Order: sequence, then C-alpha cells, then structure tokens
Amino acid sequence: MARVTVEDCVLKVPNRFELVMLASQRSRDITGGGRLTIERDNDKNPVVALREIADTTVELDGLRNALVRGLQKQVEKDEPEEDVMELLAAEQEVGGVVQAIPDEDEDEPATEVDGETVDAGADAKPGEEG
Repeated sequence: MARVTVEDCVLKVPNRFELVMLASQRSRDITGGGRLTIERDNDKNPVVALREIADTTVELDGLRNALVRGLQKQVEKDEPEEDVMELLAAEQEVGGVVQAIPDEDEDEPATEVDGETVDAGADAKPGEEG
C-alpha cells in the first residue's frame, strides 16, 4: 500500500483503526463482486478500497453498517406483539382450569378370580402367583 494513499485516507477517516476496518470491509465487498467506483490501475483490492475512501467515491456510512452487520453474532429479534402475549396469558389461565386426566390404571375395575381380588391391568403372567 502506498503511504500517500493511507495519508489521504486519514484525512477522511481520522481513526486509523476505523480506517483499516472500513477498507477491509470495502475490500471484501470488491472481492465479492462489488462494483468499483474508480479505475483499478493494476492495484489489488485493499489498495483500491483505500483509494476509493481517499477519493470519497464510496459511502462511509454504508461501509460502517455493512461492517457492523458482518460482525454481529446474533441477529436482533423482534419483541413479541402484545396480541400474542395476551393469547399466551389466556391459554395459561384456561390451562389452570382444565382438570388433570386420570391414569389408565385407575379406570380399570378389579376382578375376582378364584376368591382373590386381582387388578385387570396387572402384569402377572398366567401360572404365576402375584
């Protein structure tokens, strides 16, 4: 990279760290197929990006936004709407009123076999004593 290019860019973006971040974002955009705003002149993408920043042919706010989006780990999620929250609250209230379903074992009547009371759902095998 030419020092002249960096010195020209520092006039547009005073913070060198931000300059490097913006130039690298623009360089990635160019590599990804972004349209050049200046002639390439046999320069590599980082030099072209710095020249674009120095010539103010690229929008710095757009680069900042693209940089932030690229560095975000989580995408912002919209908060649930009030209507959805009201429906969830109503479902919870109704859920508290509904009675629990009884177990299947309680529904089966006990039967009497050979003078002994045996549950109809018992797991005893024929020929075994329980």
